[in-house]
Amino acid sequence: MKNFILGLAVLSTVLMKAQTQIIAHRGYWQTQPPTTENSIKSLENAQKLKIYGSEFDVRMTKDGVLVINHDEHHGDMEISETNFKDLEKLKLSNGENFPTLKDYLKQGKKDPSVKLIVEVKPIKSQEKESEIVQKTIKMIKDMKLESQSEFISFSLHICKEIKRVEPKFKVQYLNGELSPAQIKSEGLDGLDYHYSIFEKNPTWIAEAKALGLITNSWTVNDLPVYEALKKQGIGFITTNIPDQLKNK
Repeated sequence: MKNFILGLAVLSTVLMKAQTQIIAHRGYWQTQPPTTENSIKSLENAQKLKIYGSEFDVRMTKDGVLVINHDEHHGDMEISETNFKDLEKLKLSNGENFPTLKDYLKQGKKDPSVKLIVEVKPIKSQEKESEIVQKTIKMIKDMKLESQSEFISFSLHICKEIKRVEPKFKVQYLNGELSPAQIKSEGLDGLDYHYSIFEKNPTWIAEAKALGLITNSWTVNDLPVYEALKKQGIGFITTNIPDQLKNK
């Protein structure tokens, strides 16, 4: 009887691991009332959902401060060409202060069960990209969030630089042009591609899994698309509607 119960427990664990996990895209911000993407509130909302993780975007100001923002501009200010003291004068649309990476990580640390999916945004030069990688990793290590953090980027240089600085970190590539075999040869941990890439390359999820790679897709807000990817055995889905997909 004990062996039977143990077997059920192991099977349950395997099935849980095999299920497609949900990641909130820029936090969970399409709430009622809605909040602002990449805000502290959006991260807090994602934590309350008890999903796998919450994704957010890291950029660097002209004076080297790491901030959270998807677009290159905050208002009409280009982040990489503007000092933080000027950027912080403009609040987010929900009234929050313009968030720094440190602010975001402090909130993230409050719930270790929710992974922090750190998207490091490309910059105009490889020198600057290496700088943002170094600073981001240092801050994550200083706050002892290594085991809670995973990394993604559209820049192959940033992805490879993260693995060079900290080989144990999980790093996935976003851009979509590299096959699973090429991702493996670059020394990365997975591919996190727009769902249209997987529609055009229907064997890539299976190929990636056979190579031991992580598979993720963004930004999946349509139930039929989600179901199709799930049937192919994709590991993760990044979505603006995590509340709707988490129990599907």
